[in-house]
Amino acid sequence: MKFRLEWKYKLKNNQKVHCSSEWISGMNAIQMGEELEAGGKASELYFYDEKGTSWILKEMKKLVVEIEEDPHEVTVYFDGGFNRESNQAGIGVVIYFKQGKKKYRIRANELIEEMDTNNEAEYAAFYYALNILEDLGVRHLPCEFKGDSQGLLKQLEGEWPCYEEVLNRWLDRIEEKIKALDLKPVYKVIPRKDNKEADKLATQALEGKEVFSKMLIL
Repeated sequence: MKFRLEWKYKLKNNQKVHCSSEWISGMNAIQMGEELEAGGKASELYFYDEKGTSWILKEMKKLVVEIEEDPHEVTVYFDGGFNRESNQAGIGVVIYFKQGKKKYRIRANELIEEMDTNNEAEYAAFYYALNILEDLGVRHLPCEFKGDSQGLLKQLEGEWPCYEEVLNRWLDRIEEKIKALDLKPVYKVIPRKDNKEADKLATQALEGKEVFSKMLIL
């Protein structure tokens, strides 16, 4: 989660100038706030998150301690594969996140019966990722979602319409889950070559190889 500082800077003639920082991490925001207060030139110092919620320095220190214990800085890769002969879909998800001072990676896949298209598999993969985030306790946070399904991501951004009834039902489920978790999603379309890990997991699901692992990244 990123934060922005706003404060009033005291000039020698006692006039006050409104100042604000760039978006920075919680720990850097606290350090900057402490240095501003120690310098004696700042007043009315507030910290804002990306939703516009504000805190004073004392509240901010408590908040960052709580945030550090929960999963944060979440990035999700997703992909879906489809077997036309069996109408089965393999879905794969890779999730990177921080918890405390450590960084983790989750790799997971699943085989789904009775799918109609490869596009539907992509939507199912995205929804599967949201369910994993829910199990992790990821709530009220910005999350970055990366995949090579341009149609899905553009539809979630509201840039492209969706005319297929089946896919619209998936979109409704996805948007309801995002709202329930109070996530602030950022969508990024990436080339297929940059989504190899999630693609491999989807393929393994179709081959009957079930994967679910959590790894500490050194």
